[in-house]
Amino acid sequence: MAKAHRAYLPEQYLLLPPNLRDWLPEGHLAHFVSDVLDQLDLSAIESVYEKEERGQPPYHPRMMTKILLYGYCVGVFSSRLMQKKLLEDVGFRMLAAANEPDFRTISDFRKLHLSALKGCLIKCCRSRCRRGR
Repeated sequence: MAKAHRAYLPEQYLLLPPNLRDWLPEGHLAHFVSDVLDQLDLSAIESVYEKEERGQPPYHPRMMTKILLYGYCVGVFSSRLMQKKLLEDVGFRMLAAANEPDFRTISDFRKLHLSALKGCLIKCCRSRCRRGR
């Protein structure tokens, strides 16, 4: 008699949408980046989009900031590689809430908000040091 295998149903849909935060262990760097940036005042970045009425709605600035800062923290600096990580890396996927901005969108956001992103990265690093990690 052949040994039974665990169920393998790659085509089966999930009944409820998963909480992406649950896909990473507690204390993961992506959780830390998300939690710190949720507490930071990003009005300097968000205010750029308040009066813009043309074109498609932009990705949320807080999400874009999380993607970029997490990328920097894990050594991913290329917007093309960040786009790839958004498809393959659970940390990136969780921070983007399964959104998939392309490399040009990531690059344009970085160029537009470079000085504000530097300040956010410094605050994120200081917070990490204070927590002793």
